[in-house]
Parts: sequence; C-alpha cells; structure tokens
Amino acid sequence: MFKRTLLTLPLAAVLGASLLSGCGDKKAETASAPAQQQVLRIGTNPTFAPFEFQSPNSSELTGFDMDLARALGKEMGRKVELVNLGFDGLIPALGAGNIDLAISGMTITEARKNAVDFSDPYYTAGLIIMVRPDDNRIKGINDLQGKKIGVQIGTTGANKALTIKGAEVKQFNNADEPNLELANKGVDAVINDQPVIAYYLVSQGGEGKGKMVGEIMEAELYGIAAKKGNQALIKQVNEALAALKKSGEYDKIYKKWFGA
Repeated sequence: MFKRTLLTLPLAAVLGASLLSGCGDKKAETASAPAQQQVLRIGTNPTFAPFEFQSPNSSELTGFDMDLARALGKEMGRKVELVNLGFDGLIPALGAGNIDLAISGMTITEARKNAVDFSDPYYTAGLIIMVRPDDNRIKGINDLQGKKIGVQIGTTGANKALTIKGAEVKQFNNADEPNLELANKGVDAVINDQPVIAYYLVSQGGEGKGKMVGEIMEAELYGIAAKKGNQALIKQVNEALAALKKSGEYDKIYKKWFGA
C-alpha cells in the first residue's frame, strides 16, 4: 500500500518528502542549538585583582580567573556569562542553582567541601601580612596580637585573623576596602592572599601605602566550585582544565598575569 501511494501520488510524495526533510533539518538544528549556545553561568566577586576585577577601561571583568573562565567555556563548547556577586554569596548562589560555577580565588577547604564540589586545583597561593610602610612594629603573625586587622569577609585571610589572640578583626565586603582602611589608619594590618597584595602594591596605586612583612603562610589551593553533587560538571571542568594545560593555553594566561 505504501508503494502504491507513492506511485499514485508522485507529487504528494515529493512534497511530503520535502516537508519531512525540512522538519528533520529543523529538529536537528533545534537539538544541536542548545549544546552550541548553552550558557555557562560563572559567579565571581570582581574585587580580587589580579584574579578578578573591573577593567579600568571598560565594563568588562578581567583578570587571571576571568581569562581562565572564558578559556574553559570555549574548551567546553559553552558560552560564558559572568555573574557579579559578593564573595560570601557565591556558595549560596551555587546551592540555589543561580550560577553553574564559581571561580573567584576560592581556596579549597574542608568546610567548603561540605557545601560544594571543587575542581582540581588550578592555582597555589598563600596568605601574607601587609602593614603601613612606616610601621616597624609588626614583622610577622605573632606581632598581630592585640592589633586591629582588616580582612575580606568569608576568606581564609579572615579565618586566619580570627585565630589571633586579642586581635580586633574588621571584615569588609571586598579586598579593596581593607587596603583603604589601612591607609587611613583604621587598622594596623591587612591579611590577604600574597598575589593579591603584591598586585595592589605594584599595579593598583598601593605603592608607598603598604609593605608586605613576614613569611607566606599556609599554602592554599584555589579551585572552581560547583553545586554539591554535580560531579558531571566538575568532570567536564577538570577535562577542560587538563586540555588547556596540555595545549599551553593555561601557561599563556598565567604568564600574562604573573610572569614566567
């Protein structure tokens, strides 16, 4: 009967085949479009130069983490949308499904691993103390007892400061505010990640406003966070990160921000 219909209705068959072919193309196009255009929403707190900060010449977010996020998205075949959030709001946003990933100089800690899943480490950092240039009283962590310390809320620098006996810890929403508070003599010292303080002193107008003292404390591993249980996405991120390292793209981004 099927052959008969084809023989008796050649024009209808041709038209039908054409229509079916068109529908098939459209379905294929629709099926492939989400994979090509699927947005990867990545949360960050852009007050942590040189990892993430507002470009002085445009509205674009820039920094080591931002370049890495875009490179990861390209490797994964997904369009990256960067979402500006407070640092202490990143993990709740992951839990609520408002963002897919968080990349914001986030140290991998046991406490955070209870709330999110982390990628393989992508950067090793450590904490350092910054004081005013004319302050020779503070030479290390032991000299901070009873002093006022400025930190960014929710960071490992804040956690470290809170362990110092008799210290008054003033917590701020971003990494810039403690530096300003130090310059205005509102705190005696700032504790933050060494590359962040170094970049502030060299490239963000901090020259003459502070100096680093003591040794780098507690080597820290930065990771990219996803919602707890989303191991499929973490696997994709790890594979993309490994591919970027193998191709040399990771080294290219690293040298751009930190040198050889």
